[in-house]
Amino acid sequence: MDEEHSQGRIGRTMAGSEPYWPAPPTPPKGAPNIIVMLVDDVGFSDIGCFGSEIATPNLDRLAAEGVRFSNFHVNPMCSPTRASLLTGMNAHAVGVGHVAQDDPGYPGYRSELAADVATAAERFRAHGYSTLMLGKWHLCRDADVSAAGPQHSWPIQRGFDRFYGILDAFTNLHHPHRLVRDNSMVDIDQYPDGFFLTDALTDEALRMIKEVKASNPAKPFFMYFAHPAAHAPLVAKPDDIARYLDTYGCGWDEIRDARHARQIEMGVIPAGTALPKRNDEPGDDVPAWASLSDDHRRLFARYMAVYAAMVDEIDQSMGRLRECLETIGEWDNTIVVFLSDNGASREGEASGTTNYYHHLAATTGAEGWEQIDADLARIEEIGSPQTMVHYPRGWAMAGNTPLRLYKRNTFAGGHQVPCIWWAGERWADQAGSIRRQYGHCIDILPTLLDLIGAPLADGELHGRSLAGVVASPESVDGRFEQYYELAGDRGFYRDGWEVVTRHERMTPFGDHEWELYNVADDVSQITNLASEHPDRVAELAAAWEAAAQANQVYPLDEGSRWRYVVRPPRDRVFEEPVTIWGGTPTLERWRSSRLIWSRNVVITVSFTMAAGDRGMLLAHGDQGGGYALYVDHGTLHFTHNDGYGRMTTITGAVIDPGEHLATISIEAPGGQRWNVSLALDGGEQSTVVGLAAPFPMAPFEGIDIGIDRRSPVSWEIFQRDGTFAFTGSVAWARYEPGELAPDAGDRWIDFLKKAGAKFE
Repeated sequence: MDEEHSQGRIGRTMAGSEPYWPAPPTPPKGAPNIIVMLVDDVGFSDIGCFGSEIATPNLDRLAAEGVRFSNFHVNPMCSPTRASLLTGMNAHAVGVGHVAQDDPGYPGYRSELAADVATAAERFRAHGYSTLMLGKWHLCRDADVSAAGPQHSWPIQRGFDRFYGILDAFTNLHHPHRLVRDNSMVDIDQYPDGFFLTDALTDEALRMIKEVKASNPAKPFFMYFAHPAAHAPLVAKPDDIARYLDTYGCGWDEIRDARHARQIEMGVIPAGTALPKRNDEPGDDVPAWASLSDDHRRLFARYMAVYAAMVDEIDQSMGRLRECLETIGEWDNTIVVFLSDNGASREGEASGTTNYYHHLAATTGAEGWEQIDADLARIEEIGSPQTMVHYPRGWAMAGNTPLRLYKRNTFAGGHQVPCIWWAGERWADQAGSIRRQYGHCIDILPTLLDLIGAPLADGELHGRSLAGVVASPESVDGRFEQYYELAGDRGFYRDGWEVVTRHERMTPFGDHEWELYNVADDVSQITNLASEHPDRVAELAAAWEAAAQANQVYPLDEGSRWRYVVRPPRDRVFEEPVTIWGGTPTLERWRSSRLIWSRNVVITVSFTMAAGDRGMLLAHGDQGGGYALYVDHGTLHFTHNDGYGRMTTITGAVIDPGEHLATISIEAPGGQRWNVSLALDGGEQSTVVGLAAPFPMAPFEGIDIGIDRRSPVSWEIFQRDGTFAFTGSVAWARYEPGELAPDAGDRWIDFLKKAGAKFE
């Protein structure tokens, strides 16, 4: 450094020099806080201010003081909507064209956000915001959510300063299977009495807000609050369920009619909007409520009462957030956006279930099993931690009033959702007004950036700002076209017209599938005008094709189910033998499932006990299904939960004090069955045949050694002994996966590939 420089700009002493501080990201002057509350599987009419009988006073107040969008759209499934919402981009274009739990090896279906696309959290952080997230992420590959990662697609790595919630698609809100705080698992063996995740997430949100504002009152926050509710399993707190027990005995037809009338009265839908007939498409059909037996009506009404309670609890969460922000003086400087991630879900199929997997597991041929009788037998437990409930699709039809079909479909019932915007005095003159302009979830991020004074360059995102639309019902700044695709179903909207398909699996794709609706006049998509306007069908079909090519939509899912069984070669490591040592935290659920999925397996447990020792040696699963090995009264036991609450227990050998090896040998002969043998120290085996193999996502909790954490495999043991930690010591458990079952998906990959290729 030369003499002049050393004595000039940079002084010889600290005090004599001119200080220089790099400028941190600074939010625009007066930048507001932002809360985006995304709820799960809540239908278009399930909120009071959109026609529902469910009590949602806080959301209704938000709508009365803000703006409702009655023509707002998302993608027809959760992960794609989350991808679009957080990036302002079309879901396939950023790698999330389907639910984030498979990876068939195509750019549009990677099950994680593309690395070269910025998230809302990254953008708001760059503008000086604290970035906070609560709830459901579901934007990373199932193989990447274990402690081994990789964590590049977790919330913290995608721009959030703080995260508390779940990485998976859903959980039991009473006993969450796996909570994550930032980048670490929450270490909890047993939840306290009365724990409920909706409340816990709200508690954490309030703590985050208070911490940020106490640390730096001038710093705004961006909060993405993605409630796991009201996704199945449908569970709720007893007092909230009790308020709705007498509400739904009238049935879905009457509820749907009443909601439709209220929507017209409120102006949510135009006067004269017709209510379609009940959904009657094969496999999506709904019977008349009056045609059901008394037992079915009693059971189905209980299912819906639990769902209503879950929506009520979401509203309570919003109320608590508002109260907190009012108390600390931040409410009037906060923008709130509320919406659902897709339409109401038909996943409970025709009859609903007390086990969320029933509509899939029914194909396994559980002989002599009358599901309705089993569900009725535990009707008082519906909504409790002991059940994995989903309602029948008749309630999803009512939830989507007046729209056709459901989540997963590209008809409006799959993607038209309730949406509320609130921003204090900013739009005070528009309080209570309704917007009929078309909007899509890709428009939320550019709108929010526009509202804080950080607009984007033209064409930077697929979404466009709706700030003008929110501010004025006369604005023409809305979205004019948008494509849809989910598992082969397709749709394209342009200027009030929409073509749409309901693609039947394993049939040719073609122009014959397109239906045409003038949705500007026919909100409910009742009158198919394809035969009257073939030129318009051709125009919109061509526009869909262009959008598909531009957004990585191809290849289309033809329905062979190949995508669900093919795995990247790097995932094969999860099917190799592994030793789980005593003291290991719960092994993540997907990683655990790879050791037993549709295959033979030998499980060996090394343990030491003294006289009187008892407890769990190994547990894998929860109330939705699983198995456990334990010692009680000096005897070895294996117990199996078939997922319907039916327990089967093998009693093995009497155990002397000392070191021992217990062996569970599982044979998977096919047909989703297990034959299980139990032995101690290589001695005589106790055997049971024909147990239901876990299917499709069970066991939903991973493997525990020496304890049964959180939701128990056996409720009876849990009531008596809690987590039933072993009082001796478990050295290790070793899993040695063997031959695949004859009908395991991996054996059919080539066949499924060839079958699907016929429809190329």
